[in-house]
Amino acid sequence: MSQGSTPLMMHLRELKKRLTIAVIVYILGVLVLMNFSEPVFSFMSDPIRSVLPPGTPLIFLNAPDVFFTYLKIALVLSLFATAPITFYQVWAFITPGLYRHERRVFLGYFLSSLMLFISGAAFSFYVVFPVIFEFFLGFSTDTIQAMPAIKEYLTLTLKLLFAFGLSFQIPVIILLLVRLGLTDTKYLAAKRRYVIVWAFIFSAILTPPDIISQALLALPMLLLYEVGLFLSRFMLENVEPSPSNG
Repeated sequence: MSQGSTPLMMHLRELKKRLTIAVIVYILGVLVLMNFSEPVFSFMSDPIRSVLPPGTPLIFLNAPDVFFTYLKIALVLSLFATAPITFYQVWAFITPGLYRHERRVFLGYFLSSLMLFISGAAFSFYVVFPVIFEFFLGFSTDTIQAMPAIKEYLTLTLKLLFAFGLSFQIPVIILLLVRLGLTDTKYLAAKRRYVIVWAFIFSAILTPPDIISQALLALPMLLLYEVGLFLSRFMLENVEPSPSNG
């Protein structure tokens, strides 16, 4: 019994070790990056400050709001700053059980996913934010002026950054599903009208209640769906099936 359970226990101990390293590094990253939260928030607030009247401050309504705003920024920053170490721990744990071609595929999907996430976040920050903030703040008058609260602003921006980052994963998800044989391009193409409906439902849930921001999320999702279908067809036509062993 003990001999049969030894490999499992070794894998569990290895997993615990890798997770412990990743968590400790992440926590240390949070502690260090708390010192950089203020300039990062200043950068993140550029889209809304650029459309506010000159000299308009961002306010906080409760005493702990600034601290927790900076803490939330540090938590998110550490997630990305320590991602290489976290990825290495995951890589070191799973690669002993993968063949060489499987390692290349895994690494390719990971890097593609990371680049698409960054692209989605950048698209929301540089394209979507200026449009929606200018739209909403355009309703200000001489007697009604906007004084955004930092807590609500950060919550909204992080929500949109992650929403766009995740929505840009669509091509990778489609490629992976097709490669694993869980679906095919003909089936996905036939379901296009349902995808259109769900894209706008997803956008309505994750974005502010205006048609502009919803369209700015839904339309790229639909375009990325078509990109995923195109790349999947290209993969099936030009890439030979992977061998079953190394």
